[in-house]
Amino acid sequence: MKSLITVLCIAFSMQYSFAQDVKTPPVEKKYSETEQQIITLSKNKWQWMADKDVEKLTPLFDDKSVFVHMGGSWGKKQELDIIKSGGIHYKKADIHEVSVNIIGNTAILLNKITLLAVVGGNEVTNPFIVTEVYVIENGAWKLGSLSFTKLLTPEH
Repeated sequence: MKSLITVLCIAFSMQYSFAQDVKTPPVEKKYSETEQQIITLSKNKWQWMADKDVEKLTPLFDDKSVFVHMGGSWGKKQELDIIKSGGIHYKKADIHEVSVNIIGNTAILLNKITLLAVVGGNEVTNPFIVTEVYVIENGAWKLGSLSFTKLLTPEH
């Protein structure tokens, strides 16, 4: 009887240890239609910035929008001028994580990204958390604020 209990304990512990090796995939968050719309708009914005497509960015950026970068902050006109001239060329934003929260007529989106950019003629890669604030006006989402917070480590 004692050896049967020992065998059962060993079998159970082996089964338990094998079960611990099995990794379950992360649960993907289900976004509402509005949240998904904001996520898609943000992804499009990154592409338009990479393409220097100020014609598509102009109606997206609210006239009172603000942009906070590592080197300063400014408004819509200066951001569009910088993008158009290539003062900052947002070549590629690799998005690692995204979250969005809707509060009334405001959407706050957080992107954890690695940004490949050309700044002042130098190609640089930086890990950021980017905060994007959108406000809906007359049925259209407008970007009110875009802020870059540099991460100390490039974890993703």
